[in-house]
Amino acid sequence: MSLSPIAYTASLRIGSIDFVSPEEIKVLLDIEAPDNLALNTGTPRPFPRINGYVLVPSDEGYLVAQVEWITIERSQYPKRKGMQDFGLVDLPYPLRKMSLNPLGGLSYEGLEEGKERYTFRRGVETYPTVGDPVLLPTQTQLRSIVESGENRRVKIGISPLAANAEVKIDPDRLFGRHLAVLGNTGSGKSCSVAGLIRWSMEAARKGRGGADPNARFIVLDPNGEYANAFDGVGKVRVFAVEPDHANGIEQLQVPLWFWNSAEWSAFTQASAKTQRPTLIQALRTVRDGVEETVAMPSRDLRRYLRTLVGAIQVDKNSGNPWKAPGPAKGFRDRLIKWNEGLLEHASFNEAENAALESLKQKISQVLGAHQGDWPVVFTRQEINDLLEAFSQTHAAFGGSDTDVLPIDADVPRAFTGDQLLRSVEANAELLGVSEYVETMLMRIRAILSDNRMKTITGDISDVTLDGWLGNYIGDNQTSNGTVTVIDLSLVPAEVVHIITAVIARITLEALQRYRKLNHGKTLPTVLVMEEAHTFIKRYKDDAENQNSAAICCQVFEKIAREGRKFGLGLLLSSQRPSELSPTVLSQCNSYLLHRISNDRDQELVHKLVPDNLRGLLRDLPSLPSRHAILLGWASELPVLVQMNALPDNQQPKSNDPDFWAVWSGEQKDETNSVTAVKRNIGWKVIADDWQQISELKQTNTLANNKEH
Repeated sequence: MSLSPIAYTASLRIGSIDFVSPEEIKVLLDIEAPDNLALNTGTPRPFPRINGYVLVPSDEGYLVAQVEWITIERSQYPKRKGMQDFGLVDLPYPLRKMSLNPLGGLSYEGLEEGKERYTFRRGVETYPTVGDPVLLPTQTQLRSIVESGENRRVKIGISPLAANAEVKIDPDRLFGRHLAVLGNTGSGKSCSVAGLIRWSMEAARKGRGGADPNARFIVLDPNGEYANAFDGVGKVRVFAVEPDHANGIEQLQVPLWFWNSAEWSAFTQASAKTQRPTLIQALRTVRDGVEETVAMPSRDLRRYLRTLVGAIQVDKNSGNPWKAPGPAKGFRDRLIKWNEGLLEHASFNEAENAALESLKQKISQVLGAHQGDWPVVFTRQEINDLLEAFSQTHAAFGGSDTDVLPIDADVPRAFTGDQLLRSVEANAELLGVSEYVETMLMRIRAILSDNRMKTITGDISDVTLDGWLGNYIGDNQTSNGTVTVIDLSLVPAEVVHIITAVIARITLEALQRYRKLNHGKTLPTVLVMEEAHTFIKRYKDDAENQNSAAICCQVFEKIAREGRKFGLGLLLSSQRPSELSPTVLSQCNSYLLHRISNDRDQELVHKLVPDNLRGLLRDLPSLPSRHAILLGWASELPVLVQMNALPDNQQPKSNDPDFWAVWSGEQKDETNSVTAVKRNIGWKVIADDWQQISELKQTNTLANNKEH
């Protein structure tokens, strides 16, 4: 005999509301409510269950709430409906109560193919009142709660708390508004990151009828885990310090001329007062092609004059010529050296020779006027006249007012390390600060001579900006692959933050220029940062000289703030969220939270979610592997997800060490077959590789051949 709708609804009742607030609803459970298993919802279901879902009838349909806690209270009023005590003394009767967090509304949309259809919407318009019934959701309603939402295109797992309903996400929401995957080591973060990329690519390929999707994922991999994690999803570009062309691993190349002035300043630890201005001026000079091999005297003198005009302007703005005897004497010494560099040439025309002669006379006049003065102090009028004379001579050699404005020091124009070194030395000489830049020059020489860095940052003549962008971000229609894995595991510690910052910044700036030149259209790209707490670590922003780690963090902060507008999404993975930059973490709109046991990390994560949802996060310390809580913009409501399983050959190489297998010498696979485990080792091979013995022998061999 089938139940009527009213009777069926009554059978789903588990209690009534006895307390209501915007953040919490308390329920008094009926005596007849299930105490461990509900059999009346279409399929057996555990109840009551922490973080499970219940319904409260409302005007729009149902209010959906999540169970936060369950308890038993001893009632001071023993009489309850349906209960009778025949004893002489009424004894307190235990009452079961539970607390609910209101989440949103569930609306009935009618029948679709003979099945009821419901839609879940986040947010509560009207709250229930005391005495309203509380119901268990049916199988269909429970699935509708989790499976609601538009453009649910990529399945990432199932929800154990919602009858194993499919958990699907909208890639626009997940990647477009930044995602943080947080959890302890061994909790499944790396598999989740690899899975999100793989499952998204598989869904996109299905949407294109089997053709490769026009997608772009750039994985910055500090531990070398992802090289083989994307086999089978199309072409994958892998770059590492040590290439292995047989296995498709190419040489990682990030030329020195990609670095901007902030990155150079951080690497060289340039002081703000003297070294940084000299370095920036040197970068401007070398990017403008002063170090060209073909010499044209007229053009070279024009550039020399332009540099001098800029140097005099700097001195004028600082007031050095009239500030005090020391700075004034320094200006006079520089003026003498500048005058020595104004050399004549037979190729100069009549007007150029006349202008040059006039400038030399003006310099001699100014210097002669203070020949025996002590202290030496120039007047403002003399400096203005001198600056005017230099400007007129610069114009006579073909220069213009706009030409005096220096080129941007951050324009990625090619130069070699030796050219930069010479440019720093020359500009320091022109500015009279040679003795103050020696330490900076030593650091530049160090990177130019370090064999470990040469392979990554050396003078690579065949690298062009457009070629690099095509290789690392992907060419037209990503015909060369949808995923780029950049293995940073062997990058020297001295430059790993700078290399990471350069790659991330170049990616952002390339997408900015793409949108500018394509009438506002974006090129959707996802930048994945593993071990984000190492590269996006909070720093003191009041420091005068920012180190490499701070510069790297600032790049990702900019991406977090502005990347969405240019189609650049950020996917962070970290086991220490408390060490992450607050700016970056606050800009993430979606979170995938695996097991987190550290108190500080738990406290930070709790601050990321509204107060009424914090009960769900109490599960974090006890979540099993592959289980995570998805919340934020990518999910209509916070949901516990059992992530899809990845086969062993698709998982990143982040497994726990197999101590027992090595100790015992054998290992069982999934079919219980026993295989021998050996760990042969030859420290000589490792030592030679570490000490670069083979490279040294090769260098010596080449030198000997040249001698003979």
